[in-house]
Amino acid sequence: MSSSTRTRPPLAGYRLDLPSRCDICGRARSKGKHEACSRIRQQSKTAEWAAFMAEREAAKQKKRCRYAHL
Repeated sequence: MSSSTRTRPPLAGYRLDLPSRCDICGRARSKGKHEACSRIRQQSKTAEWAAFMAEREAAKQKKRCRYAHL
């Protein structure tokens, strides 16, 4: 496993409440492949994920270190 920084948060460890229809093509998620839809979704959400991860990092930096030796 590499020690690179994440660009997105880890996947949920519980069942995701996803709609039964694909938000890109409108067809049922259980029918057919949605690899192309997934690529389109990833490209469109890149800026949104970058902003989300920046917010998390800012909150982490703002949080006071509990056991720091100052």
